Amino acid sequence: MTEMASTNHFLEVKQIESFYGQIQALNGVDLYIDKGEIVTLIGSNGAGKSTTLKSISGQVQPKKGTIHFEGKEIHKNQAHQTALLGIAQVPEGRRIFPRLTVRENLLVGAFAVKDKKAIADRMERVCGYFPRLKERMDQPGGTMSGGEQQMLAMGRALMMKPKLLMLDEPSMGLAPIIVQQIFDIIKELNKEGMTILLVEQNAYQALQIANRGYVIQTGNIVLEGKGSELMTNQLVREAYLA
Repeated sequence: MTEMASTNHFLEVKQIESFYGQIQALNGVDLYIDKGEIVTLIGSNGAGKSTTLKSISGQVQPKKGTIHFEGKEIHKNQAHQTALLGIAQVPEGRRIFPRLTVRENLLVGAFAVKDKKAIADRMERVCGYFPRLKERMDQPGGTMSGGEQQMLAMGRALMMKPKLLMLDEPSMGLAPIIVQQIFDIIKELNKEGMTILLVEQNAYQALQIANRGYVIQTGNIVLEGKGSELMTNQLVREAYLA
C-alpha cells in the first residue's frame, strides 16, 4: 500500500540511490516536478539520466531514498503499478514491438482500459498528434522509419492517458526536421496541460522548451535552475551546448 506524504510537488524524488548489481548509478539524486511543467534532465552518456527515469517508473527500485507522486510513495512499486497511477515512460531507443502492427502497438498502451469507446477516443487523439500513424495502422512497426517508430512509441505512451509523460532521448538518431516535429508535439502536449519529464541529449532543444532543468553528472545532480538560466550557464554551455 502506498503511503501518503506531505509534499506540495506533483513528483518528488529525494536522495535516491540506485544500483545495477554492485555498480551504483545514482548517488543521492534530488529533483521535483510541479504539475504542468516541462522539466529536463541533461547530462553525458552514463551520467544516470535513464536510471533516474527507470527509478521513477519502477523498472529499477532504489536501495535508498524516496519517490512520491501526487503525495503517494511509489519507490517500492513494480513498473505496472506505477503505470496504473498515471506515469508513462517512452524508453530510449523506442522499444516498440516490431512484429506487431501500429494498431496493435498502440493497443498495448491501453492494456488497463476496458471501455472500447475510451480506447477508440484515445486512438483518435493519438492520430491527431501523429497523422502518419493513422495511415500506417496495419503496417508492422519494425518496417517504419526511426522517426515514425518514435511517434509510435510516444503514441503508445499517450494511449495510457498519463498524468506524467517521461521521454528518454526522443530525438536520438532522428533527422533535424523530425526532431523539430517531435519537440513541437511535446510543446503542444504541455500546452494542453500534460506534465513532462524530458531526458535529452540535445540540450539546446530541451532547455529551450523546459520550464526548469537539472544537470546530472556521475549519478549526482550538480546544477538546477530555469531552462533560460541553464542556457546561459558557463558550465552548461561548455559541456553541452558547444
